[in-house]
Amino acid sequence: MRILVIGSGGREHALLHAMQGHELTVAPGNAGMSRLATVRSVDVASPDEIVALARDTEAELVVIGPEVPLVAGAADALIAAGIPVFGPTKAAAQLEGSKAFAKDVMASAGVLTASATRVEAVEDVEAALDQYGPRYVVKDDGLAGGKGVVVTEDRAEARAHAEAVLAAGNPVLFESFLEGPEVSLFCLVDGETVVPLLPAQDHKRAFDGDAGPNTGGMGAYAPLPWLPEGGVERIVDEIARPVAAEMVRRGIPYQGLLYIGAAWRPEGPAVVEFNARFGDPETQAVLSLLETPLAEVLLAVAEGHLSEVGELQWRDGFAAMVVLAAEGYPQAAKTGGAITGEALDDPAKVLHAGTALEGGEYVASGGRVLGVVGQGATLEEAVGNAYRVIEGIELPGSFYRSDIARPAIEGAISL
Repeated sequence: MRILVIGSGGREHALLHAMQGHELTVAPGNAGMSRLATVRSVDVASPDEIVALARDTEAELVVIGPEVPLVAGAADALIAAGIPVFGPTKAAAQLEGSKAFAKDVMASAGVLTASATRVEAVEDVEAALDQYGPRYVVKDDGLAGGKGVVVTEDRAEARAHAEAVLAAGNPVLFESFLEGPEVSLFCLVDGETVVPLLPAQDHKRAFDGDAGPNTGGMGAYAPLPWLPEGGVERIVDEIARPVAAEMVRRGIPYQGLLYIGAAWRPEGPAVVEFNARFGDPETQAVLSLLETPLAEVLLAVAEGHLSEVGELQWRDGFAAMVVLAAEGYPQAAKTGGAITGEALDDPAKVLHAGTALEGGEYVASGGRVLGVVGQGATLEEAVGNAYRVIEGIELPGSFYRSDIARPAIEGAISL
């Protein structure tokens, strides 16, 4: 099958690796993907360019990785052109593109989530802070690449983030804080049919011990040894299926990947956020354990046949992924540094996110540079295998967290 993947990060590298054996093209891609796919250029925010490239490559399936083309309507344009696409329409992608829309859908579907207030003017910020302290959750209501949320007990920091979001022209959402460890669950959705993947957890803060600013994600692991038996089924039954049914009721059925970020509270799961695509960095860990051929499953969703697929098959054991970040990330990442080390061309171990080729060697071209993946019979073994690889990679000034999955390994996550 001829498959076009849209995107340029570690998530897309993982998707390509999971679809080996097909004729793969990726756009705009990155330097590390060229061993798996033909790399082409495209403006991911232009549905017309994506359709033109799909036609040029005679794609039989287009898989959209990032959120920007989805919210821009790339799936709609491909559907209109008669090209199968894995990814929701622009209207359905509002579940990620507008947190206020997602809140409204959840309210109608009877899904538990945090209470929230949408603020559009600076003069209303103080009243919202009064309502939602002392632990403030302040979100950009639009797309922010995983970095639009501040969770803090510092009122001044919360105010500053709210004012920055408003100054950028976006509304801001103040939410109540949801206690409990977070679960990332990817669900394939085709109308009212829902098929879950393995549950995962990512690490958003830049430094060990959950210190530092929020990032796009510094690492992840899957599955979750601390999740109660039947936990995935509860998230599907209490969140995914009601939301899918509500979207059908509204006449905007969801077809694609629904990422559910849920807090597991004493009474069960409540939604922290939705994303309309595979999450990064959880995808890299989750897909490394998938045995069911991914391309056929994504095509089934695109063509409306997910109900015929059944349960997915998984390798035994665990997977962990650790991000190697460039100096200065996430505020001002330093690019151009040379990357050396073993396994840089082995996508089973190293997935490229922000790399380019200069003079025949890899250099950093983004903030999250590489994602290193390890598997093992135990979570500790999987994490150890990932760290053994990342310790052999050199990039001046780079850093990574040394405690990915450590709370889970030590039994420190309590429900």
